[in-house]
Amino acid sequence: MTALPEPAESAVRTHDFIGIGLGPFNLGLACLTEPIDELDGVFLESKPDFEWHSGMFLEGAHLQTPFMSDLVTLADPTSPYSFLNYLKESGRLYSFYIRENFYPLRVEYDDYCRWAASKLTGVRFSTTVAEVTYADDVYAVRTTAGDVFRARHLVLGTGTPPYVPEACAELGGDFIHNSRYRQHKRELQAKKSITLVGSGQSAAEIYYDLLSEIDVHGYRLNWVTRSPRFFPLEYTKLTLEMTSPEYIDYFHALPEQTRYRLQTEQKGLFKGIDGELIDSIFDLLYQKNLGGPVPTRLLTNSALSTASYENGAYTLGLRQEEQGKDYELHSEGLVLATGYKYVEPEFLRPVRDRIVYDEQGQYDVARNYAIDTTGRGIFLQNAGVHTHSITSPDLGMGAYRNAYIIRELLGTEYYPVEKSIAFQEFAV
Repeated sequence: MTALPEPAESAVRTHDFIGIGLGPFNLGLACLTEPIDELDGVFLESKPDFEWHSGMFLEGAHLQTPFMSDLVTLADPTSPYSFLNYLKESGRLYSFYIRENFYPLRVEYDDYCRWAASKLTGVRFSTTVAEVTYADDVYAVRTTAGDVFRARHLVLGTGTPPYVPEACAELGGDFIHNSRYRQHKRELQAKKSITLVGSGQSAAEIYYDLLSEIDVHGYRLNWVTRSPRFFPLEYTKLTLEMTSPEYIDYFHALPEQTRYRLQTEQKGLFKGIDGELIDSIFDLLYQKNLGGPVPTRLLTNSALSTASYENGAYTLGLRQEEQGKDYELHSEGLVLATGYKYVEPEFLRPVRDRIVYDEQGQYDVARNYAIDTTGRGIFLQNAGVHTHSITSPDLGMGAYRNAYIIRELLGTEYYPVEKSIAFQEFAV
């Protein structure tokens, strides 16, 4: 991929594609297109540097997918942007080998992505997209600085922003989303009580972290979840075959209503808690309880319906859904581990007439990851659980999706795109 033009040239040059946003998926696309002379692309990212969930860099926290789910390996094992090459250049390859743990630490994965981004010629940081327009078969991407980049294709990788429940939308005080936990941990621990809302891996990691130091700071700690129990992430091998081309084909061909139903039913396949962490939480509770009752509560089946803030404390209105009973919980600190939810970027408003939506008002993502009326003009990274199932947010399927998108951009297959890898059959 050729080097970036100077801003003065950007107004006249037409790229093959523009990637908007630089999370792991578009970063992987940048790495995989870098050596392809036939493709000229540029990636625009509003942040000054690569950043990936820095608020959750807790000690010992690791990915839930092995190192082969890096930016490139499952599309091109020989790529110089592989995680193993990063380890080699960092002088840690043998240490990783001796460690005998295939799951990279989260902070390590972030450093790997930064390493890869620093080697690319086609990335512009501190570049915020203001508006996208379309004319004469070309998309014009205008930035807040007034630069204009043009391309025949777009690849959207803006990610999913933190989700705040409706009950907390107008809530005052200093509550935080888990995405900012590490930066505000000390302030939280100075409070007399902390309540954590959520049921996934991030919630479990934060609960374990706060429980570990509960004796030191003396706060009360509550963990509230709407789920009927603390679900483990299902990680058996035949289940993992659902992250396969065959399952994408099967799921994508299902009726829309069926796909949306399955989207809800399959949350435990990618939003559950690591089983070892669940056991570690129980063991820590058991250990601390030897010295007397631990000032902590774990509340299941409890949906957050209302929230208010007054005199330095929160009052949470909760409903025990199986009993149908309402109750309140009071807490000085509040952490929302409520996940992330895709929001359509405002900069797409001028080209919404070129985007295809389903009956639910969501992108009608084609099998080839396109969302526009031509079927190959605008491609989407992530945000497609309702069309591509659990493969959409899965890091291990990022390289596969990018190989697919590259084939669409080139019109020919540069990286082999697997069609069949599963032992089981999903469709009749």
